[in-house]
This record gives sequence, structure tokens and C-alpha cells, in this order.
Amino acid sequence: MKTAAKFKKPPPPLNETRLRTLALHYVGKYATTRSKLTAYLTRKIGERGWDGERFAEVEALVEQFTELGYVNDAQFAESRSRSFVARGFGKQRLDADLRAVGITESDASDAKEYMSESALQSAHNYARRKRIGPYAPEIAPPDRQYKQLQGFLRAGHDFELAKRFVRAGPGDEVSEE
Repeated sequence: MKTAAKFKKPPPPLNETRLRTLALHYVGKYATTRSKLTAYLTRKIGERGWDGERFAEVEALVEQFTELGYVNDAQFAESRSRSFVARGFGKQRLDADLRAVGITESDASDAKEYMSESALQSAHNYARRKRIGPYAPEIAPPDRQYKQLQGFLRAGHDFELAKRFVRAGPGDEVSEE
């Protein structure tokens, strides 16, 4: 038996009004960047086609949304850095993430500064979450410490900071040196 979904009418091709409505829905639902919004709208035009009188001006629409404050790359980057500190990720992981979502260096500067200031707190959060070093129930054997160090590095932390945490015993104080 065929379902009703197979007979669903395809959405109409986009025009200027539909594209703007689609963009408003997207920025209202998701925190996004200029780059991600541009990619989304371009993909939607490719999927649904274009039925407007003029060619789709995606960049102009994204620029307008930026001027109106619907899209703010610097604010997105700061939010992402605060989230990364809370989750225990390091600076290298943040840098890679911001590059992946298309944040420019100028928009990422405050976020990177916050991450640098919060590196120790972020490492504490990671160690607590993974029960490493001062948050472990017992001192880990060398092979386990090696794996813990690899995990710290994958999380984007500095090697020296990660090494201090992994080598710390249960209840030890790890501070900035």
C-alpha cells in the first residue's frame, strides 16, 4: 500500500519572497553564521530551483540580515567559545570549529581571547568529565595515561597543560605555571 508521502506535491521554486521567508525561518530557528546561511540558501535554490524575475541575490540578503542583527558572526563565535570551555574543549578545537563554520579572524578575536583566558578552567572541565588526574579515583597506569593524554590533545588542549593534568594524582591541585 502506498503512503500519502509518496504523492506529496514538491515545493514550488523559490522567488525573492520565498527565499526571504526561508531565510527568516532558518535564522529564527538556528544560531548561524553568514557562511552557513549563504550555503543553506544556495543549497535550497539548487534543490527547488529559481522562479524569480532577477537572479537570486543570496549575498545581498545575507548582508541585509547581518545589518539587521539576525546574523552576528562575532556573537556566534563568543557563544561557541563559552560552550567549548564548559564542555572542556581547548583552543585548537575552537579554532578548527570556527574555521569550519566560516568565521573570520576579526570576528573570532574576542572568542579566542576568552578561550585563552579560560584554558585552565576548560582543562579542569575536561578532566572532571573524563575522570582524569585530580578527578580520577586512582592513579592511572602508564598506558592509560598515554590514552588520556591523547584524549586531551584531541579535545584541543595544549600539550604541557594536558601532561600536567594526566600526571596529577587524585585530589592534586593543577594550576597555571
